[in-house]
Amino acid sequence: MRGPHNIWRLIRTGATFERTGAMGVALDAVDAPRNVRAAARILGWPFRWLGYGGDPSLPPVTRAITALGPAYIKFGQILSTRPDVVGVDLANQLSYLQDKLPPFPTAQAKAMIEADLGMPLDQMFSEFSDPVAAASIAQVHRARRADNGKEVAVKVLRPNITTAFSRDIDAFHFGADMIEAISPSTRRLRPKDVVSHFEGVVSGELDLRLEAASASLFAENTKDDLQFEVPKPHWELTSRRILTSDWAEGISLGDVAAIRAAGHDTSALAERILQLFLSHALRDGFFHGDMHQGNLKVAPNGDLIAYDFGIMGEIDEYTRRIYAEILMGFIRRDYDALAKVHFEAGYVPRDRDPAAFARALRAVGEPIFGADATRISMANLLGYLFEVTERFGMQTRTELILLQRTMVVVEGVARSLDPNLNIWNAARPVVEDYIKANLGPRALLSDSKQIVMTLQRAMPLMPALLEDALWRARQRAEEPKHPQPRPFHWRSAAIGAGTMAVFTALLVLMA
Repeated sequence: MRGPHNIWRLIRTGATFERTGAMGVALDAVDAPRNVRAAARILGWPFRWLGYGGDPSLPPVTRAITALGPAYIKFGQILSTRPDVVGVDLANQLSYLQDKLPPFPTAQAKAMIEADLGMPLDQMFSEFSDPVAAASIAQVHRARRADNGKEVAVKVLRPNITTAFSRDIDAFHFGADMIEAISPSTRRLRPKDVVSHFEGVVSGELDLRLEAASASLFAENTKDDLQFEVPKPHWELTSRRILTSDWAEGISLGDVAAIRAAGHDTSALAERILQLFLSHALRDGFFHGDMHQGNLKVAPNGDLIAYDFGIMGEIDEYTRRIYAEILMGFIRRDYDALAKVHFEAGYVPRDRDPAAFARALRAVGEPIFGADATRISMANLLGYLFEVTERFGMQTRTELILLQRTMVVVEGVARSLDPNLNIWNAARPVVEDYIKANLGPRALLSDSKQIVMTLQRAMPLMPALLEDALWRARQRAEEPKHPQPRPFHWRSAAIGAGTMAVFTALLVLMA
């Protein structure tokens, strides 16, 4: 329940950071202003004795985050990919959160597998290892199928993880409610919607059948992508708490030294990661939403392997086109066209001045493009863009939160492999190819075909829709000149509007 009892959870968060020594480290990492530092220490220090102690063998911030629970760990995983935000040392410490958390006992995992799949373990697997990786939601065991000898990865949810995660999200909701109540100006950022979006996305990780479905779809979409692999799920050995999939052999992207020692070209790999992500987001509208180093490997042959599909992003065709045009506007430095896209999409209120908005976007883009490659950052671009859109009353687009967040994470992963990567040069061919295929003459022809097919399916409904609209028009004509106020019928309006839209479209196509 999102009640005042969550105040205790929020207080304990600050207290845990104080007790573990993480507060000072975190404030230094983000270079917090003096007044923020003073407020954090004054509010946190009196309650430090209420905080969790955590594992003393871990560095302070990692110690605090692991003590606080799965939702906090997820946040730490994101920060681990941003050395440009939190510093190299802290990013390296937080990389521990990706797949090196303390595992739960193997015997408990085996019992869960037998209970969920309904047969003895030795009938399913001839070999079954201790955990080879453990993260916030689940841990992974290496195994071999008893029936065909195929090597597989068996993922098992942590016991009681759903309850623990719900408790953290509940506190986040309460915090968002408090922020909107205390500071009404933050409502345009829709913090409550942001938390709800995060909850909906991550809750998919708590049912491994959904992850198996995502892996299956992602593998189908990307089967023709060069040097990219997706381990396929084994449905007969999968349940809500258990996911069995192909074993993926390779070097974790978090071990850059080992990747270089194996002879892989880290610059080419960095560029490929960025381009693959953009291709999946723009071409398919279905992308990996958790692409940190712990979920990526390099195969011995140089292929990039992605796994852990609990968080996937999905965006519709219209939004993909808008996103591509926005990216292309920045790449081409065409700020008038970029402003026009924002207004046409309804992202910026129509009562604002387009010319002023274009000048503001120029102030965002030019300093970034004037910098050398090491300073060109998607994180900085989004930060500057946030300041501009706040000034022009643009609301946060919750459907793009995961896309934007993953873009920042992917950039962080790519920069860990090649600090000199120019993200615009890497992104340009993918965005240009998408625009040629989806915003040119070919796209117009494809869209026209879809319109005709939609109208064709609607033809059997046309007589009834037209008859209903005409009947209602006659009824309105026969009403007294000064009738009593009547409630507005949304259903009738929708039917009438739909009929007119179809009829108008038919006239246009037949002209």
